[in-house]
Amino acid sequence: MIAALAPLFMGPFVSYRDVLVTRDDPRPSIPSALLLEPEHLEPVLQRFSPENAGQDRRALASQWSKYYLVRLIPPVVAAALVLGHRLPLDFDQVEVVLDAQGLPEAFKLPDEGGAFSTRPADPFQRFSELLDGHLQPFVQRLASQVKLSPKVLWSNAGNYFEWFMGEMLKASLPAALLADGKALLETERRPDGSRNPMFFPVKYVEVPCHLRPEGSWRQRRVCCIRYRLETMGHCDNCPLIDEPPPQMSDL
Repeated sequence: MIAALAPLFMGPFVSYRDVLVTRDDPRPSIPSALLLEPEHLEPVLQRFSPENAGQDRRALASQWSKYYLVRLIPPVVAAALVLGHRLPLDFDQVEVVLDAQGLPEAFKLPDEGGAFSTRPADPFQRFSELLDGHLQPFVQRLASQVKLSPKVLWSNAGNYFEWFMGEMLKASLPAALLADGKALLETERRPDGSRNPMFFPVKYVEVPCHLRPEGSWRQRRVCCIRYRLETMGHCDNCPLIDEPPPQMSDL
């Protein structure tokens, strides 16, 4: 664990305690870039979901990417927003610890990072290490390897970013502290005019209370295509279905 981040990983967030570490962590790891090369990616995907071997590789890769993103994004977002801590996330400098199933368990960073030297001017500066340093190359390389639309992978990332923002609000963190995270999801264009791939990843649809007690359904805007795997079906938040099914995991 990175000592400076320890205050973040208590209570509901304790499962992220040992996700971000430095190179001195003794667990075996593989460089992120090497992991996405065919000779490593294919065995990992097969180990991850042997029951779906030989099925749609795009759907399998999308499903695996969710586990990668849901481990990486929350602690990075919490560090950037709550502690104002910048983490070195350059894709070519990060190593991944995989568990026995081929799922990302932790990420080894080249160093512990530190506080932002100056206050970020906008959410894209605050999250530049995450968006430009890591997610952009991760999405492009994985999409290229399995011939998958990058929009699907960016949607997976946006889905977990938005979900974790909600979790931090539930933890009673001040809304002002989370402002840059909220702005990232609500800003359609980056400062240079290019499209923000994290823009508006989910929507909340009003539904009868018997379908959702809270009266709204959290629905993704882009399908993760997991339904292409015979063992999976549509996720709880799938945009291809007309109403929410009984609640289940969206992984």
